[in-house]
Amino acid sequence: MPYVNIRITKDGATAEQKAKVIAGVTQVLVDVLGKNPQTTFVVIDEVETDNWGIGGESISVRRKRGQ
Repeated sequence: MPYVNIRITKDGATAEQKAKVIAGVTQVLVDVLGKNPQTTFVVIDEVETDNWGIGGESISVRRKRGQ
């Protein structure tokens, strides 16, 4: 029973895009590892950019600077 957790910043991924990610990741596990898609869990966590940091600063700050 595979469990895949994907974390992305909460900044505009559409429901359709997330559905494609879930389907694609599930299919990779089926194709590569022979897992049953009916027992494969894919969870997408969306994190506010103020709560995601890299290089000592938040994504919000970096995006304001254009990085």
